[in-house]
Formats: sequence, C-alpha cells, structure tokens
Amino acid sequence: MTGRVTLGQPGIMVQQNGNTVALDPSHAVDCDFTFVSHAHVDHLHRRGRKKTKTQVLASKETTLIAQARGYEIADAAEEHDGLQLVDTGHILGSRGLLMGDDIYYTGDLSIRERAFMKPAKVPHAHTLIIESTFGRPEYVFPPLSEITHRTNKIISEMYDLGIPVILMGYTLGKAQLLTKLFGHWDPIMHDSVAKINSVYSELGVKLAGRMTRKQAEGHGLMSKSKPWVMVAPLMSERNAFVREMKDRYGAVTIGFSGWAIGSRYRYMMGLDYVMPMSDHCDYNELVAAIKQCRPDKVYTFHGFAKEFAESLQEIGFDAEPVGNGRGRKAADKTISLDSFR
Repeated sequence: MTGRVTLGQPGIMVQQNGNTVALDPSHAVDCDFTFVSHAHVDHLHRRGRKKTKTQVLASKETTLIAQARGYEIADAAEEHDGLQLVDTGHILGSRGLLMGDDIYYTGDLSIRERAFMKPAKVPHAHTLIIESTFGRPEYVFPPLSEITHRTNKIISEMYDLGIPVILMGYTLGKAQLLTKLFGHWDPIMHDSVAKINSVYSELGVKLAGRMTRKQAEGHGLMSKSKPWVMVAPLMSERNAFVREMKDRYGAVTIGFSGWAIGSRYRYMMGLDYVMPMSDHCDYNELVAAIKQCRPDKVYTFHGFAKEFAESLQEIGFDAEPVGNGRGRKAADKTISLDSFR
C-alpha cells in the first residue's frame, strides 16, 4: 500500500489508494471522505458556506445525536468500499474507521463494559492510530462495581440526613450512564441531560428519570427538607447552577471523570466528592487494545501522546506521536506509511 498520514490545521488526514480521508476534522475539508467518529462537540464541525465535495462517514446514532446538539451531518453513509465503521464503546454511536486491513483509526475508545455500553473489539490492522487521552501509567481506573458501590453508599447516607445529591457527568455519554446506573433512585434530569436522554430513548436505550428540574419543582419534589437525586452536566462550584442548588437546597455534588484519579481534581472543581469513571480507556486498557490490534506501527494522538508513545517503545512497540501533544496546535507533519512496510 502507498499512502501517508498528514497532520495539519483540520486534523489527521490519511491518503490511501488514491483517496483522501479526513479523520474528525475541525472544519470542512475538500476531500474524498470525511469521517466523524462520534457526536462530542470536539469531534464535530459546522458546515462552511463553501460547499465541499466529500462523502461523510458516520453512524446513524452520531448523525441523530449531532442534530440534537445543533450540528448537521448531511448524507452520511455507514460504510463504503474498503472503509468500515467499527464500534469503539465510547458513547452511543461512536465508531472507529478501518481502512482495509492497513489502517485503523480509533477515535475515542473504551474496551470496558459500562451499563448498556459494550466493550470495543479492536480489529487487526498494520497501522493503528490510537487516542491517548489517559496514556500515562498513573491513570488506571477502579472497577465500575466499586464506583457504583461507593456512590450508592454516599447517596444512601445523604438520604438518611435529608440531603439532596447531584450526580455530574458530561452531558453526552457520561450523564446517560449515570441515569442508567443510578436509575433506582428515580433521578431528576437537568434539562440538557433530558434532551440527550430522549435521543437515546429514540435509539432504543431506555432510561429512567424522565422528570426535568422544572417539572420536579412544579410538583414540589425538590425542597431543602427532603432528599432527591439529580443527574446534571459536569460543572465546577463556580457555576451559577451549582451555587443555586447548594444555596437553595443544600445539595451535595459528586463529579464523575477519569481526571478524578488526580488528587487535585476535586479541589480544582470544588466538588464534594469525585469518582474516577471515564468513557475512555485507562492506561492498561490502551495497552490491551494495542495488543488486540497487533499492529506493525502505532501512532498516538490527543492527551498524553508523547508520553504514551515513549511507554509503548519501552515495551517493544514501534510507536510515535502524531502532533505535538495535549493542548498544542500541530504543525503540518507527514508520515510515510511505506517506511515500515
């Protein structure tokens, strides 16, 4: 195979068999194929005024969820000759892109089962382009059963004291898992979470807790004298909503994020409790995913790309980062796919 991987302002581009594929570009690109891995906003882009000729590849779920978030994915296909979408277990509808058996791009990835989310199976490919959000050895997450047990214990203790609890996670993905995992508490939904939950329901994922905050307040179900549970977006104590919930109801907050592994995270966010729960692979799971793939070459991107590549080199993988690491804009860079084949 003759091809190359290029990193520029739009993001990662792959040229293969005479076609150019844009992988989660940050803006519209005039190329043969544009791949949208999932509907988190850092993987979406607005359609520009200038029309581009490109075939969009995305799952049905991603298209519908993106639409609910104000993004249009027009005329998306779920497959094309030589290009296959593979479930990545990150959020509903998330996919990776397998290009023949030559290249596999993961997008965001989880190989851990979580409620209705099944673990990803990583296909074999000669070249693996893998996310490295948590690509440092200190990021190893506890079992989900431990997280749910600890959370249920806190909620139960607060209930006995008559104190409401707000469970906080990203509006898309984490909040739906929290709704499912703690549905037995009949949680109230923040409006933004309820909106995404309704899309999940349309796509066949049934979730408890259909009552919004406005409805709950209208029925007198939210007060300072009796406990309740709410699922809300992840916010810091400085957010006006969080301040209102604490001032008016004395609510306790629990934040769910992979970054909660770090001891400073709770204080940085100003939350009462934090739980290290993520929709990404932890370090050990990233290594396991690479072993599933059995690639000749690994490219790491996002998060701790440089550190993860160096760790992989130490355990025998031919690995290098694509780009300049977390939080930096990448300069144009071309990597020949022939150099190791």
